Amino acid sequence: MRSFYTTALILGLAAPALAQTDESSRTPSYLASLDSIMGEIVALLSTVLLFDFGTGLPLIVAVLLFGGIFYSFYFGWFSIRAFRHAIDVVRGIYDDPNDPGEISHFKALTSALSATIGLGNIAGVAVAIGTGGPGALVWMIVTAIFGMSSKLASCTLAIMYRTIQSDGRVTGGPMYYLEKGLELRGFKRLGRALAVLFAMLCIGGALGGGNMFQSNQTVEALGVVSPIFKTYNWLFGLILAAMVGAVIIGGIQRIASVTSRLVPTMCILYVLSALFIILSNIGEVPAMFVLIFSEAFSGQAVEGGILGIAIIGITRAAFSNEAGIGSAAIAHAAAKTEEPAREGIVAMIGPFIDTIVICTMTALVVLLTGVYKDPNLQGKGAEMTATAFGSVIPGAEIALAIIICLFAYSTMISWEYYGERAWEYLFGSGSLLIFRLLFILFVWIGAVSQLANVISFSDLMILSMAVPNIIGGIILSPLIKEKLQEYWARLQRGEMRRFK
Repeated sequence: MRSFYTTALILGLAAPALAQTDESSRTPSYLASLDSIMGEIVALLSTVLLFDFGTGLPLIVAVLLFGGIFYSFYFGWFSIRAFRHAIDVVRGIYDDPNDPGEISHFKALTSALSATIGLGNIAGVAVAIGTGGPGALVWMIVTAIFGMSSKLASCTLAIMYRTIQSDGRVTGGPMYYLEKGLELRGFKRLGRALAVLFAMLCIGGALGGGNMFQSNQTVEALGVVSPIFKTYNWLFGLILAAMVGAVIIGGIQRIASVTSRLVPTMCILYVLSALFIILSNIGEVPAMFVLIFSEAFSGQAVEGGILGIAIIGITRAAFSNEAGIGSAAIAHAAAKTEEPAREGIVAMIGPFIDTIVICTMTALVVLLTGVYKDPNLQGKGAEMTATAFGSVIPGAEIALAIIICLFAYSTMISWEYYGERAWEYLFGSGSLLIFRLLFILFVWIGAVSQLANVISFSDLMILSMAVPNIIGGIILSPLIKEKLQEYWARLQRGEMRRFK
C-alpha cells in the first residue's frame, strides 16, 4: 500500500493543475489516444523505477541519495569547505575574459537555476509539509546539502571533458564525459552505452517535463488572473511558442543573457514577498523552528520527509535542482574557464539557492500562516501556497500566478538547450533546426492539451537520467577528487589570479 501511495504521489504532482480543467475540452482526440497509450508505458516504467523494496523509498530516489552521500564523504565535504570561495567565483573575482567558453560563471549558474527553480519550490514544498508535517523541512535541507556534492561532481566533469568547436561553441555535459571519461578508464562500451542512454532520456525529458508541463502550467496559472487565457489557450500557446523561439534561436549566449536577468529578478521578488510574511509574524518564528526540529525525527516527519524528497527534490527538482541527474552540467560546460574544479564549485551553489533559500522560504510561509493544517488544502500544493500568501498580502494569488509563469518560461528555454545538446550528440549539429522546431511545437501542444501520462513519462525519463550519470560519476570520482585537491592546494598557496 505504501509503495502504491508513493508512486501515486510522485506521478501525481502535476494532478492538481491538470485536473483543473475538463480534459476533453482541452485535448484533441488523437492526442488523447497517444496519452492513453503512454499511460501503459508509464505503469510499466514506474514498476521498476519506483520499486521501493517495502521501504517507501523508490529505487530511483535511493540512487540519487546514494550518489550525494557518496560524493560528500569521498570528497571530504569539499562542498562545505569551498562554499565561501564559490561565492567569490560567482562574483566574478576570478573571471578571465580570455578563458575558453561562451558564458561567465554567473550566467552558467543562472542558466542552470532557471531550469530548476519553479513549481516544485511553490507547490511541492507545500505538499511535503502537508504530508510529513513541519519536520519534513529538515529532511529537505539535509538532502540539499548532499545534493551540493552531486552537482560539484557532475559539473567538474563537464569542464574536464567538454569540446570547444572552431567557432567557439561548446559541446559538453554527461553525454561527453560518460563516453570520453569511461573510455580512458577502460570502459569504452559502457561509456558509450551510458552516454547514448542519457542523451535519449534528456531529449524526452526536455520535450515533456521541461516543456509541455511548463506551458500547461503557464496557461493554468494565468487562468487564475482571467479565464480568457484558457478560452483562447491556442492563441496564447502560439504567443508563448514565439517567445520561446525568439530566445532559443540565439543559443546558450542569448539564453544566458535572458536568465541572468530573469532568474535573480523572480527569485528576489518571491523571497521579498516571503520575507514580508515572515517578518509580519517574526514573534512566532523561534517557536516555529522549535516545532520544525522537534518533529524532524518523528515517524510522520521522517516518512513525510522521504516522500517530500521523492515528490519535490526529485520529481520537480525542489531540493537539489537536478543534483545527480546531470542536466545542469550541460549549461555549466559552457562556462568561461580552464579550471574544471572551479566550475564544479560554482555549480554546487545551485542546490543551496534552490532549496535551502527558496524552498525554506516557502515552507516558513506555509507554516507561519497555518494553512498546512487545513484539510481542504491537503495535496493541493500551489493552492496551499497561494492561500498562505493571500492570507497576508491581498492579491498575492495574482502575483504568485505571474511568478509561476516566469519560472515556467525560464525553465523552458533552459531545458531546450539541454535537449538540443543531447540531440546534437545523437544526430549531429546539422539537424538542430529540427529539434528547435519540434520543441516550439511542443510548447503549443502543452498549452492546449492535458496529456497527464505523457508528462508523467517525461518525468520518469528525467529521473532516469540519474542512473547513467551517477554510475559513470562514481567510476570517475577518483579523477574528480584529484582535480579538486590540486585546485584547492593552488588556491591555498595563493596561486590563483584575481581579476577584481
